[in-house]
Amino acid sequence: MKIYGAEFFGTFWLVLGGCGSAVLAAAFPAVGIGLLGVSLAFGLTVLTMAYAIGHISGCHLNPAVSIGLWAGGRFPAKQLLPYIVAQVLGAVVAGGILYLIASGKAGFDVSAGFASNGYGDHSPGGYSFLAALITEIVMTMMFLLIILGSTDKRAPQGMAPIAIGLGLTLIHLISIPVTNTSVNPARSTGVALFAGDWAISQLWLFWLAPIVGGLLGAAIYRFIGSNND
Repeated sequence: MKIYGAEFFGTFWLVLGGCGSAVLAAAFPAVGIGLLGVSLAFGLTVLTMAYAIGHISGCHLNPAVSIGLWAGGRFPAKQLLPYIVAQVLGAVVAGGILYLIASGKAGFDVSAGFASNGYGDHSPGGYSFLAALITEIVMTMMFLLIILGSTDKRAPQGMAPIAIGLGLTLIHLISIPVTNTSVNPARSTGVALFAGDWAISQLWLFWLAPIVGGLLGAAIYRFIGSNND
């Protein structure tokens, strides 16, 4: 249960830190952190948790990552479901805490999106379904390549959290305008359940696309990262 608890609190921190920065601080009057700040916040949540719980659970914090690590031969199938349940529960609890905080401000309107992921009319930049699908698949694919490569025993030791955290930051810098950046079904679920309406109706894409991307990333790394010595 300790490893599942680590995944729960790690994912809790990712959603509270990343989505919290978007909801509470992105457009704060005069000193809003904007797209760059939100991107950095997501990266920092993963970086800090990788050092805090990486030695306990591996710090997946993401169903697509757990599935990708399984497909890459780095994670046992029997632990997939418990990991995913712990991640989703951590995300939902974080979404609830964030809702309680955000609703303490006059004029708060959860229907504005609550950092949910979307496409079409609900894409920050008005991007289409196809653009959102491609973006989420490719970004998650690259995220898995970064994770599998930086945690390879042949890679420089102790540097993986930095590479993974900065990788997630870069992913957000690219894709926030398209989908508000998911690459993580738990992160998407944690806020969509509180936003309701369109966020829930579009949630399926932010499960399907990251999982497909995670599987592709694992397959690619199995090919390019295999040791032929």
